[in-house]
Amino acid sequence: MLMYYTRSEAIVKYPSIKYNWNMIIQMDALIQALAQALDMVEISYLGASTNHGKRIAVLCAAMGRHQGMEGPELSRLVTCALLHDNALTESILENQHHEISDLKPHCIIGQQNVEILPFKKDIGGYILYHHERADGQGPFKLSEGYYPEAAQFIAAADMLDVERQLQRVMPEMLPELRQSIVNDTHHRFTGLASGALLSVLDEDMLASLRDDRIAESVRLTVPAWTMNVDDPALICLAELIARIIDYKSNFTRIHTQQIANRAWVMAEYYGYSITEKTHFFLAAALHDLGKLAIPSEVLEKPGKLTDAEFEIIKTHIVHTRDLLKGLTGLENIVEWASNHHEKLDGSGYPLNKTADNLDFNSRLMAGIDIYQAVSEERPYHPRRSHEETMPILENMAERGGIDKKIVADLSRVMAPYSGKDVAAPVLTHLSIDKC
Repeated sequence: MLMYYTRSEAIVKYPSIKYNWNMIIQMDALIQALAQALDMVEISYLGASTNHGKRIAVLCAAMGRHQGMEGPELSRLVTCALLHDNALTESILENQHHEISDLKPHCIIGQQNVEILPFKKDIGGYILYHHERADGQGPFKLSEGYYPEAAQFIAAADMLDVERQLQRVMPEMLPELRQSIVNDTHHRFTGLASGALLSVLDEDMLASLRDDRIAESVRLTVPAWTMNVDDPALICLAELIARIIDYKSNFTRIHTQQIANRAWVMAEYYGYSITEKTHFFLAAALHDLGKLAIPSEVLEKPGKLTDAEFEIIKTHIVHTRDLLKGLTGLENIVEWASNHHEKLDGSGYPLNKTADNLDFNSRLMAGIDIYQAVSEERPYHPRRSHEETMPILENMAERGGIDKKIVADLSRVMAPYSGKDVAAPVLTHLSIDKC
């Protein structure tokens, strides 16, 4: 006789961490985590310098304040500065016939991505035009005065940091740097952006952009932004994060998205509240965030990994936990996202946790992750049906690696999706179909 978990068991079984169903999500901390992961992608793909997105955000915040921006207006600018390269992985894989030097695809996709965020006013063109130049030689050929003020600030900070790596500029180099900005005014930089840059770029600003200071600079600079966990835009942001992670590799184009969707379905099966479902969905969307730090040649290797390569892959969990450590008050989400490769018998990684240290949702996340990895097509195995997938999980459960009753629940709930992808949540609780 198969045994299943009831709702009450699912909520309270194995409470090794204190469940904190916080109704408020720190959007600024979540966006900073994503921005830091995107910086890792830029280093991997383009050889960019560390903390690039954070420096653009700190510079733009100072430029915006100089221009009199505050409140939501400043928050929009800084958020878009942090996420200005959010579409890098997506545009590269979706437009492989383009050269990386073709800047239009990631500008277009990046603008579409950020528009799902619940800004109070329009952010049209903020990211779309962040590679424009005052002389009209940017990808969309818009000249000074024809693209938004925020895009001018992001473009100027981005160009300057890419070329000069501002974290390495010494104080004695500042006069030459400032003169170069003057020389490029009305050519690369608009007069507005140039004036703002020259007003804020002093020795103190240079010091704040160093790698050993940038985290604190961001903390002091980025406006606080919170969101109610029931806001549908949070689900949209989680879906965006999942898509960005999946586009790091051709081999896992829907992996994270499907785990998040399956997590929602399982949470509904257990009768979770909307708050509980959203927390679990967000954790699922974030669970592989650290893979953005893994070199593409390792992720994309079609054959068997060497022991050394597998050790590199395993570090993605460490990166995930490190990236999410700023989510104060949402430690449960961090745990569920970071425990998905742990096993009940202690054979998992990276912390070799055992059954006594793994709460219910950590066990459930591990089961969902394995189900998706086993059932989806990979270079080393074809797509598997539900009937082909379940014996593999059942064998792992018999050996003591994963939770038997969760495996039984997955067998019951996932059967109708055999050979199919699970659709994204339909947020009927708020009478909407999409964000």
